[in-house]
Amino acid sequence: MFGAPYPVTASASPPVPLPRRPLDEGCRVRRWYEGELGWPTVPGEPVRLAVGARFDVLDVPAEAGHAALRRLGPGFPVAVRGDRVRLLVAAGSAEELPGVLEWLEWGSLALDLVAIGAGGSMEAPVPPGVGGVSGAGGVTGRPVSLGPVGSQGAAVWLRPPEPGCEVEASLPTLSALGGGGSAPDLVRLVDTVATHCHRVRLRRVCARPPAPRTQGR
Repeated sequence: MFGAPYPVTASASPPVPLPRRPLDEGCRVRRWYEGELGWPTVPGEPVRLAVGARFDVLDVPAEAGHAALRRLGPGFPVAVRGDRVRLLVAAGSAEELPGVLEWLEWGSLALDLVAIGAGGSMEAPVPPGVGGVSGAGGVTGRPVSLGPVGSQGAAVWLRPPEPGCEVEASLPTLSALGGGGSAPDLVRLVDTVATHCHRVRLRRVCARPPAPRTQGR
């Protein structure tokens, strides 16, 4: 009689490690902000920057943003997305903004001026060199060329922050009023952007067609 057949097993080949996937753009963006700048980011995609710890943000129409850059000169980081400019200002400035506007006699007017402070976030602009975008650079009154990523609606840096430099020292701050430091004055910045926000608002109002008049009986 024949004996029981021996079990047949396939020889297991040693596992081949899968090739490492390159970091996707989101990972590279997050690594640049957290590793190179030390800026906290918010979990999730797309990458967003936590506001209030290192800086606050003034979100203004592009015309107002460019006017502020012409008046205040180079220094603090500035981002742009579409027709909006994000001006980085000293942490705590968002809380100071209503009082500054009242003091400048802008408080009673509706302005297209948004302040983002502690607990808020902003879309992380594409770092220079990621996705084919380089810093736009320069300060002019004309629209800037934003490159392939900016043309698709992503935020990009008009003036990128510099790795290895403390951003706080360059940001507009209320304490710069009357001081001799290098930081721009927050009051001057707010007055400039408020003036141009008001001009933009007036042009929009004037451009609207007049409301039809109803004939009285």
